[in-house]
Amino acid sequence: MDEMRQPQKIQNFWPATKRMLGLLGARKTAMGSVFLLLIVCVVLSVWAPKVLGYAVDVIYDGVLAMWQGDPGAGIDYGRLGELISIVLGMYIVAGVFNWLQGYVLNRVVVAVVVDLRARVERKIHHLPLTYYDTRQRGDILSRTTNDVDNIQQALQQAISQLVYSVMMIIGVLVMMVTVSWQLTLLTLLVLPLTAVVVGVVGSRAQKQYGAQWSETGRVNGHVEESFTGHDLVVAYGRQEEMAAEFTGRNEAMYRASAKAQFLSGSMMPLMQFLTWLSYVVIAVAGGLRVAGGSMTLGAATAFIQYSREFNQPLSEVAGMTTMLQSGIASTERVFELLDADEEDADPAETRSPQFTAGQKPGRVEFRDVSFGYGGDGSEPLIRSLDLTVEPGQTIAIVGPTGAGKTTLVNLIMRFYEVNSGQILLDGVDTRLMSRADLRSRTGMVLQDAVLFEGTIMDNIRYVRLDASDEEVVAAAKAAYVDRFVHALPAGYDTVIDQDGGSVSAGERQLITIARAFLRAPELLILDEATSSVDTRTEVLVQKAMTAIRADRTSFVIAHRLSTIRDADRILVMVDGSIVEQGSHEELLAAGGAYADLYRSQFAAGGAEDAEDAEAAVEVDGAAGADVAGGADGGVGTR
Repeated sequence: MDEMRQPQKIQNFWPATKRMLGLLGARKTAMGSVFLLLIVCVVLSVWAPKVLGYAVDVIYDGVLAMWQGDPGAGIDYGRLGELISIVLGMYIVAGVFNWLQGYVLNRVVVAVVVDLRARVERKIHHLPLTYYDTRQRGDILSRTTNDVDNIQQALQQAISQLVYSVMMIIGVLVMMVTVSWQLTLLTLLVLPLTAVVVGVVGSRAQKQYGAQWSETGRVNGHVEESFTGHDLVVAYGRQEEMAAEFTGRNEAMYRASAKAQFLSGSMMPLMQFLTWLSYVVIAVAGGLRVAGGSMTLGAATAFIQYSREFNQPLSEVAGMTTMLQSGIASTERVFELLDADEEDADPAETRSPQFTAGQKPGRVEFRDVSFGYGGDGSEPLIRSLDLTVEPGQTIAIVGPTGAGKTTLVNLIMRFYEVNSGQILLDGVDTRLMSRADLRSRTGMVLQDAVLFEGTIMDNIRYVRLDASDEEVVAAAKAAYVDRFVHALPAGYDTVIDQDGGSVSAGERQLITIARAFLRAPELLILDEATSSVDTRTEVLVQKAMTAIRADRTSFVIAHRLSTIRDADRILVMVDGSIVEQGSHEELLAAGGAYADLYRSQFAAGGAEDAEDAEAAVEVDGAAGADVAGGADGGVGTR
């Protein structure tokens, strides 16, 4: 999967920064109130030390007058109390305003992230299958979860702190100049060193954060594969190899994370050292000016306080810059997904098939269709395919792996667009139909029976949310689901977990067939629907599929040829082309590719035929008993 690895650094820093900040642009009023509250907070915070300096002068002047023996001299406690009250009031109001801006900002950021997640969710449903074909699912999941969370953290903490720190730096600098411009110049000497630290360390941290989130996506992809294929891993004893692969990816993530965290972690100590250095210089210079009489003790005290408040935001800016860079790296990854090309839009004026009285729907026609996954048709998988299927016919498709069987039906559904030629449904080019209209006329039963967390009733109703309970139960009976549901304690209210582990593989497949029954499509696609079930369950699934195929056009992809003998026409595909077609008997008599494939499957002297027949008798007996009395017992092995 190395070819799917993401860029190892932020490719477009400033555009990504602009887009991250642009997420807040839709809430200008709320953000305006945040900035207003911050301004009030900063003004009060930077003014308070100067007022406190006045209080120090009151104490110092009173004590000095008493030492000099001035009659009636002493500390003016009334004035001192007034100044201290003012300072306390300023800090209290500043604290309240700071809390308010944090509260408003958090609400804004949470709303922004909710909108961002919704955009990502909508985008995922509009991306073509080619996007998923070229990327690990774990990396996509990482973008939709970890990266969005990281953006939220950057907006909540880094943006607010950066704005506050910048305002504090400006406000404190102004107040420092009003106290002593000479000491202000000494304080500013630290700025070039600060710029060097942020520029050198920050730029390197920026690259490592991009690598960190890329490696996180690779680790998530491996974990997702490990969980999905856990049974296969155990069956083939590949635990150590999977663990070794995980260790390799985990170590790569560790190295990237360690470098990023080391660089970001070294920023604060370096800035703190510069702060202490500046503090020493200011304390010595201020003490000399006080001793020389060019500056009051209160002014020196206020300036030292300002110097600390000036250097602290500088350190915070450096620290928040690393968090911001991490958020920008995630922003780039999320917007890379949001900017990906979507499925081609439906035509402005769509068409739908029109029928005359007595005309049956479901005629499918391929006209000189060519398709390749490259998108440009330079290496086609299907070449110049012509095929006409009449309404109600069952078309079976067989052939070796990679022959184009599943691709053929995916083209009907417009999961992919043809490179050339036309596919017509009831005389209308499917590209002129809306995807929603086309897919509403189609039902699919796939090899992997996908169930969602919820009850059995909910899973069958998934394709028609307005279906009544009676309609759901009728579909379940038609698909032989009803016969095992009665054996479950909660019946149709039995909750299926996310991986469908509460029902067997055969039962899951029957539930998906019940879905198709409920949908009542004009066109039915069955893709290896019996490949993952045992022989006895396959017979039952086959009976359900035979029932659902009645009076509707059906495409059946099958590996076991015993399941397609009754098809109206069998297509044999090799390398994207139809090399043979006809009925089961016709193809056997022709002695071609189908006959060779059939003989290879039944070379054991018809053992499989006998097994199928025995299973069919057993299932028919069980099914009859179920219909008569509401059977207990499940299908297949759980």
